[in-house]
Amino acid sequence: MALAQHPSTPHSSLPISPLDFDIAIAGAGIVGLTLACALKDAGLRVAIIEAKPREAGLSQRRAYAITLMSGRIFQGLGVWEQILPHITTFNQIRMADADYSTIVNLKPEDLGTKSLGYVGEHCVLVQALLDKLEGADITWLCPAELVQVDYQADVVALTLAIAGETQTVHTRLLVAADGARSPIRTAAGITTHGWQYWQSCVTAVLRPEKSHENIAREHFWESGPFATLPLPDNRCQIVLTAPHAEAQQLLESSESEFLAELNRRYEGQLGKLELLSPRILFPVQLMQSDRYTQPRLALIGDAAHCCHPVGGQGLNMGIRDAAALAQVLEAAYQRGEDIGKISVLKRYDRWRKLENLAILGFTDLLDRIFSNRWLPLVVIRRLGLRVMQVARPVKFLALWLMTGAAGRHPNLSKR
Repeated sequence: MALAQHPSTPHSSLPISPLDFDIAIAGAGIVGLTLACALKDAGLRVAIIEAKPREAGLSQRRAYAITLMSGRIFQGLGVWEQILPHITTFNQIRMADADYSTIVNLKPEDLGTKSLGYVGEHCVLVQALLDKLEGADITWLCPAELVQVDYQADVVALTLAIAGETQTVHTRLLVAADGARSPIRTAAGITTHGWQYWQSCVTAVLRPEKSHENIAREHFWESGPFATLPLPDNRCQIVLTAPHAEAQQLLESSESEFLAELNRRYEGQLGKLELLSPRILFPVQLMQSDRYTQPRLALIGDAAHCCHPVGGQGLNMGIRDAAALAQVLEAAYQRGEDIGKISVLKRYDRWRKLENLAILGFTDLLDRIFSNRWLPLVVIRRLGLRVMQVARPVKFLALWLMTGAAGRHPNLSKR
């Protein structure tokens, strides 16, 4: 989508037009829908702009690790009771390094919680969020293409193409939840820093002969991490990271060859494997936007940042962005402040940018340390696994980061 941006125009020269919305959310993925649910009772006029039909997300079968913090946010939104029966709760994380004999098992008692996290499919999360918005005073503009954005002193004018016709709406604030390649971010002139990794990920759903025992597995290989996320009905979502050429080869190999490679990595522990879905390949990148906000604009989720999938943090960062931004906007609105002013939006920027940077650094460090054949580093990381195996404070610190306990907790997570 080629998105045009007009420069700011002095307010005095603008024609007087009614304000259609207080907030327009561009993108109806999980993160955008989370923000809409968090704002639905705030007294703000909210619109969701989405290029695809409203229910398009229900056809996606990708699964995600969901942290304890994200679970608490969903609970605060009132959607957790619908989600929980359809996802897997895992009570153990098993970490291993290639063929090294030391295996680290992380358990709830290491953190002082009842569980360590969850694995849920995209369609389950989207369905619950859509159901929560049913009957809410939220305006849906979809399918609609956002073709032009005009940032003005007090409003943003959005030009939309809907059913072949052009329509202009005005909003006090535009929120970009439109993904890693965000046209809104690009058109706004917000630069990003980061890099493409030397790796790609191959993901698929399989069913093992033996029970996955609700264990989340992270097996590090020199080529990259190999994660196994337990799903209901004894299914697993696998995310296998490898250098681009190797990942492409795994994508194009026959089903029997692919399953043989997986079985080699599992050392036969899960028994015979059945492939339940097509394999999907996607490249991996680290990206951090220079800023998450500017006057009348805020970025959330992948539009603001992207990380390596090791540790399953990406979606959870976006969910937390949505909860934080909703809290900042609702508080400002209650105080009578203009929610599109940069002085308000910077509160969100200061809250989330540094916290997200810490997670970006954590995931990058994990990948670089474990996707490495350099002998001194191999010795150090294996010594680290042995220390983690016996040192409870080290386990606690790792889980504190991985479950979302670190950082400032949004109010939604405390309800």
